[in-house]
Amino acid sequence: MKATDLFIKALENEGVEYIFGVPGEENLDFLNSMKGSKIKLILTRHEQGAGFMAATYGRLTGKPGVCLATLGPGATNFTTPAAYAQLGAMPMMMITGQKPIKKSKQGRFQIVDIVELMRPITKYTKQIVNGNNIASMVRESFRLAMEERPGAVHIELPEDIAAEECDDRIFNVVGFRRPDASEMAIKEAAKMIERANMPLLLIGAGANRKRTSQALTAFIEKTGIHFFNTQMGKGVVDERHDKFLGTAALSSDDFLHCAIGRADLIINVGHDVIEKPPFFMEKGGTKVIHINFSPAAVDEVYFPQLNIVGDIATSVMQIAKHIEDSSNWDLSYFDRIKTEVESHLSKYSEDNRFPILPQRLVHIIREELPEDGVATLDNGVYKIWFARNYKCYQPNTLLLDNALATMGAGLPSAMLAKLIHPDKKVISVCGDGGFMMNSQEIETAVRLNLSIVVIILNDSGYGMIKWKQEGMGFDNFGLDYKNPDFVKYAESYGAIGHRPSSDKNFKEVLANCLKIDGVHIIDLAVDYSLNHSILNVLLKEKTCIL
Repeated sequence: MKATDLFIKALENEGVEYIFGVPGEENLDFLNSMKGSKIKLILTRHEQGAGFMAATYGRLTGKPGVCLATLGPGATNFTTPAAYAQLGAMPMMMITGQKPIKKSKQGRFQIVDIVELMRPITKYTKQIVNGNNIASMVRESFRLAMEERPGAVHIELPEDIAAEECDDRIFNVVGFRRPDASEMAIKEAAKMIERANMPLLLIGAGANRKRTSQALTAFIEKTGIHFFNTQMGKGVVDERHDKFLGTAALSSDDFLHCAIGRADLIINVGHDVIEKPPFFMEKGGTKVIHINFSPAAVDEVYFPQLNIVGDIATSVMQIAKHIEDSSNWDLSYFDRIKTEVESHLSKYSEDNRFPILPQRLVHIIREELPEDGVATLDNGVYKIWFARNYKCYQPNTLLLDNALATMGAGLPSAMLAKLIHPDKKVISVCGDGGFMMNSQEIETAVRLNLSIVVIILNDSGYGMIKWKQEGMGFDNFGLDYKNPDFVKYAESYGAIGHRPSSDKNFKEVLANCLKIDGVHIIDLAVDYSLNHSILNVLLKEKTCIL
């Protein structure tokens, strides 16, 4: 059969539902082979949009999202989504075209060595040089993309190989069961927890997988141990739980870090070195149990005394069974810290000044979104306020990037979330800078008849960097710009534009947008004037004596 027909058949064999992309002439055989396939082509307006959608598909389903681009500039536009997926542990496959490799008619026109370019930011990258290798390469790529730690893979399909005749052979999808941690290690972990005076549970990005939520909730219910999470561990356990202390949204200095500093044992579940460390180990200080799919990589600030290596959910359940004696524990300080954290975070949540404060924005969105509603964030200073103030009730209901932390991913992530969860309400919160990096995907969202709400936080500048600039004592310089009329901009794509004039009006507009089908763009003026005084000044002046 034709090589591209085999390629599509291999992707169908893996259960692929969508291919997101911007095809070029080198992809035309592949495109033609898609015509009779059950796989749906989602045409985007930029390769970044396709890549971010594919990565988010992987994040939400655990199966690789697939995206397609041509050679040269099309393929190089995939590098940011590749790094986004690789650092964020999102399974994704990229397919790119290339000029014929057996006979060239155009010299080096548009040719870049994409395989080598992708090598540092993928788990696997390879050019197909024989059509008979396609089926095995697709199977191996999917296996690697899903294997812990998940990430990005890349296959390059040259134009002449795409048109070859090859053998019709497909490899079965063979699953595997992750090994369980040893019983000796499980018992040692239980003993360390029982001997501790102030144990604390940390939930990281690696715990944001299937089954882990139930196991961790049961662990907390049985032991009564307080927990906190990293930004990408949000929602693994319902944050309304009375043992939830908060999210480590900053590297240090937040009120939550008072609890971290007092703990004599941290049970670190799903630690991922990609995220900013929420605590630092020091020689002779806090003990750490590392529970993950693989052992801890040791560095100056992280060197756990015990590794529990195996399926996370199973490890957590087994440790809970062996914990029987909690007589050494004194967790009263954590209860006091919880009260302090919640008192601090609730400040300004009812402040209805306009332009809106980010704390108030978070409060309103949490009120308006149902429990299973999904909020996606682009990258900006507002991400810190969402991480600190927004309580997640279910896993993967706040999609933020604390790995690559790239701008431009918020809108495509929301589109994908709505595409695979059409019954859920979806809101994307973007800064004006990040929104404009992939704003052309509004057309894609309208064409797909998606019902999403995009809130653009408009401060006419790069707010995150301005906050950092002020924190370093520098003058405001070089970070301001002008924006288009976002209402007219939305309408030019066939979306519905809104510009609230007050806090009350914004709440009314948001409630109506969530009820009415279509792509809604809300141009919302934001007030970041308190960022410095709270995040740079107030937190550094705090004391941890309660």
